Amino acid sequence: MSTIPYMDRRGRPRVVITGIGMISPLGHTADESWESLLNGRSGIGPITRFDASQFPARIAGEVKDFDPAKYMNFKEARRMSRASQLAVAAARMALADANLPEPLPEGERAGVLVGTGVGGFEVADQNVQILRTKGFARVSPFAMTGFLPNMPSHHVSQIAGAMGPISTVVAACATGTQAIGEALEMIRRGAADLMITGGVEGLIHEAAIAGFGAMRALSTRYNDSPEKASRPFDKDRDGFVLSEGAGIVILERLDRALARGARIYAEVLGHASSSDAYHVAIPHPQAAGAIRAMRWSLEDAGVSTSEVDYINAHGTSTPLNDEMETFAIKKLFGERAYEIPVSSNKSVLGHAMGGTGAIEAIFSVYALREDIVPPTWNYETPDPKCDLDYVPNAPRRAVVNVVLSNSFGLGGQNACLVLGKYKEQSVTDGDGNHS
Repeated sequence: MSTIPYMDRRGRPRVVITGIGMISPLGHTADESWESLLNGRSGIGPITRFDASQFPARIAGEVKDFDPAKYMNFKEARRMSRASQLAVAAARMALADANLPEPLPEGERAGVLVGTGVGGFEVADQNVQILRTKGFARVSPFAMTGFLPNMPSHHVSQIAGAMGPISTVVAACATGTQAIGEALEMIRRGAADLMITGGVEGLIHEAAIAGFGAMRALSTRYNDSPEKASRPFDKDRDGFVLSEGAGIVILERLDRALARGARIYAEVLGHASSSDAYHVAIPHPQAAGAIRAMRWSLEDAGVSTSEVDYINAHGTSTPLNDEMETFAIKKLFGERAYEIPVSSNKSVLGHAMGGTGAIEAIFSVYALREDIVPPTWNYETPDPKCDLDYVPNAPRRAVVNVVLSNSFGLGGQNACLVLGKYKEQSVTDGDGNHS
C-alpha cells in the first residue's frame, strides 16, 4: 500500500481547502453565487444604499437582503462594520462547511488572515457626521474599533476561537488573493495547522462612488441596463462596477485534514505577489509586475505554463487593465496563451475590491471540482488588443486540473494563486512537474 505524500517537492507541508463560505451580490452562499455565475444572473443593479441620482455612475453590485442577525446576535452586529458582518457570515459558513465546531478544539494551532481594502469606512463617516451635527457626546465608543481594517480578522477569530497567528492584508484589489497566499505561508512555515482566510469589502458608499467616479474608473454608459455594464475584454467596456461581498476558505495542512476525515475541495499549490513600482493607478506599460507575479506563483507551485488549464482573470472591464492583463498572459505563455480559456467573474459580480480575489479563488475551486470553466458575460464586440479565448457568454465543459487566479490592484499591487485538483498520491517531482 502506497503512502500519501504530505510534503511538496520543497519539503513544505501540502495545504488544502476544506471549507468554503461566500456571500456576494450573486447569492448568499457559494453554491448560489456559482449557479448565478454559470447562468448569467447578474448581481449588478441600481444603487439602493444611498441616493445616487447625482452621480455619473449609479449602479453597483450590492448584497441584497443581508440580515446579520442570521449569523450573529443583534448587539454584536450593531458594533461591527458591514465588512466585519459579511466576513463573520462567510467564515461561519466556511467553518460549518468544513465540519468544524465553534470554538475550534485546537485554537492555538488555528489562525486568521482576512484582508480588506478599506474596512469599515462607513463607520468612520457616520461618526464624523455625528460629531459635526450632534457633538462629541454622541460619537459611538465603537467608532474606532468599527472602522479599523483588522476588525474583520478580529471578529472571525473571536467567533472561531482561533488563538494562533492573526493578520490583515490591505492590498487594494489584490487583497483577497494575497491574503490566501500569506495564510498558505503561515501553514508552510509551521505557525498554524489551520487558517481561516480570504477577503471582504462592504464599500457601496457615496464617497467611494464619487472618488472612483472622479478617477473616471467606473462604468457610466449602462446605468439603464446595469447587467450589461461590466464587460471585461469587450471593445465597448468603459469602466468597472463597484461591488461588495466576502469569500472565506479554510486552509489545512494535508495530514491534519486527512486525519479528521475532512472533505478536500482543492490544493493550494503556490502563490506570489509583486509590485509594479510604477504608478498609483496606471498599470505598468509592459505589464512587468503582473508577469512577475504570474511567473513566480507558477514557480512556487512547481507548475509549468503548459499545465495551466484555466486562468481566472482579474478582468475589471477597464480599458487599460484588460489590455494589460491580456498582454501579460501572452508574454508569459507565448503561443499557448491562445489555447488557455481566460474568463472574468466580474462580468456579473462586479469588482468587490478587497473581497474579489477570495471570491474568485472560490469560483476557481468550483471550476476544478466540476470541470467547468465559467464564462465572461457581456462579451459581444471583440477588441483587437484583447484577442484571447475569453469563454464568451456560456460556461464550458473542460478538464480543469490547474487554475491560475489573478488579481492586480491600485498601487501596482499584483497577486496570483495557483490552485489544483487534490490528487491523493500526486506530488510535484524534483523537476517541478505536477502530475
